[in-house]
Amino acid sequence: MAAQIYSKKEVKVKVSPNLADYQETHASFNWQEASKDVEWFPNGGLNAAYNAVDRHIKTARKDKIALIWEGTNGEKKQFTFHDLYKLSNKFANLIKGKGAEKGDRVFIFLPRIPYLYASFLAILKNGSIAGLLFSAFQEQALLDRLADSGAKILITNTELSKRLENIRKDLPELKEILTVDTAEFEAELGKQSEEFTAIATDPADFAFMLYTSGTTGKPKGVVHQHYAIVAQHATARYVLDIHDEDIYWCTADPGWVTGIAYTILGNWSNGATSVIHEGRFDPDKWFQILADYKVNVWYTAPTAIRMLMGAGDDLPKKYDLSPLRHILSVGEPLNPEAIHWSIKVLGLPFHDTWWQTETGCISIANYPAMDIKIGSMGKPFPGIGAAIVDDLGKTIEDGKEGNIALKPGWPSMMKAIWQRQEKYDSYFVNGWYLSGDHGYRDTDGYFWFIGRSDDVIKTSGERIGPFEVESALIAHPAVIEAGVIGKPNELRGSIIKAFVVLEKDSLQKVKDPQEAQKLKDELSQFVKKHLAGHAYPREIEFIDKLPKTRSGKIMRRILKARELGQPIGDTSTLEEY
Repeated sequence: MAAQIYSKKEVKVKVSPNLADYQETHASFNWQEASKDVEWFPNGGLNAAYNAVDRHIKTARKDKIALIWEGTNGEKKQFTFHDLYKLSNKFANLIKGKGAEKGDRVFIFLPRIPYLYASFLAILKNGSIAGLLFSAFQEQALLDRLADSGAKILITNTELSKRLENIRKDLPELKEILTVDTAEFEAELGKQSEEFTAIATDPADFAFMLYTSGTTGKPKGVVHQHYAIVAQHATARYVLDIHDEDIYWCTADPGWVTGIAYTILGNWSNGATSVIHEGRFDPDKWFQILADYKVNVWYTAPTAIRMLMGAGDDLPKKYDLSPLRHILSVGEPLNPEAIHWSIKVLGLPFHDTWWQTETGCISIANYPAMDIKIGSMGKPFPGIGAAIVDDLGKTIEDGKEGNIALKPGWPSMMKAIWQRQEKYDSYFVNGWYLSGDHGYRDTDGYFWFIGRSDDVIKTSGERIGPFEVESALIAHPAVIEAGVIGKPNELRGSIIKAFVVLEKDSLQKVKDPQEAQKLKDELSQFVKKHLAGHAYPREIEFIDKLPKTRSGKIMRRILKARELGQPIGDTSTLEEY
């Protein structure tokens, strides 16, 4: 079946795109030339935070609004680039005074408040390594990340700091906890100088790290270098199509790589006025934000788009959304229905983008000046070589399924997996970076996503490792074993389903349907409390035993195949099943 094509000719162009001709740019693009769009220090040093904010202080952008912030309860604040410069300098002086040195890990555990963004910039200016933590994380998730990274300082608030009480003794390297909503902190920050000279870090120096879940073991720390700003600047310019006059809203939390690359670094490096909303998702509120702030460029997630669709076509008619000119999605494949809906209701197509925590920037995308094959990932960003390869890293012909792979060397490719060189090396085969995603390329050069080649669950745009959820379930006294899969879901992409083996007394109780439902609800809440608010099983099934290999590894593919009514496949490595 031929792909439906949305021609660029169908869009009424309000502003000429920065990338006017994909083929021409792809043929001529090189990273050395692109690196001239950011500012380097005389000694060849490069600081990502300096490029995001500090360099604008010497230009007409000094007094331009950089951040429009709206809080959970409707509070509103605005910060110019000069305001952000001064506030991040004060933060930098504060953490330096607390002992933060170049290379030290300083983590942020905050909701989307202005201090989150200012402190992130400060950490990079100081040459330290910024770590971001979702405010939904509970004790075990926090312990795993703070302990593995050896974080020296944690920036948080009073409410979230309570989750550290039981694990503080297990974090000997954590020397300082700064609680930003206290009078003591405000007084201390207020004493700091507004002047700070950003460190001229080497381009390869570590800038920030994020922990991403895998199918086995603990979460892994993906580390990025300051040189990543070159790719983040270029992709924000060409894919997000940010222009100087734009009001831009990326809905991502900085606990996710999109929220770093495109709510802090790439967007501000391009001088965009950026909207940040602290509150939770609400369709009416989101349309109101788009209208109130006259947003031109909007970058959001497929789950949110599907929820907006579910609110009905009449809701957006209440608002003037005419300033919108370019809308994009990120986080998981965008289903064609969402694009048809946006064309019908918003008069614009959503442009899907594909990339990963490990790639550090948008890697394959649909561009404003290019026809959209609805359902496709688009084409590789100029300067990033992409192909479909087999498991040995050999390229596969167009139309055939294989591994989506990128040619190493772009500026924002991950620099390390924290203290796990062997794991880092495992990503690379025969000169290719293997993404772990499967797909194919068509004869026109468009890439198409098929699915994950591992068991990582992506629900509502968030990656969840089954091992973490299983570990949280097993911590409950009623549970002996657990196996977790992602189950396709129209709204969320996938939901977490858990298969649980119970201890004998609980097993007897759940023969009563009411008791069974009561325990399922209890287990879901237990995981939500101990791991994260988004990482709990929405479905639970009690079973007698889990399918395992003879070595004891849970065979999640068997669980998934049974759930979806698919062939089980080879069972030669299984225990008796």
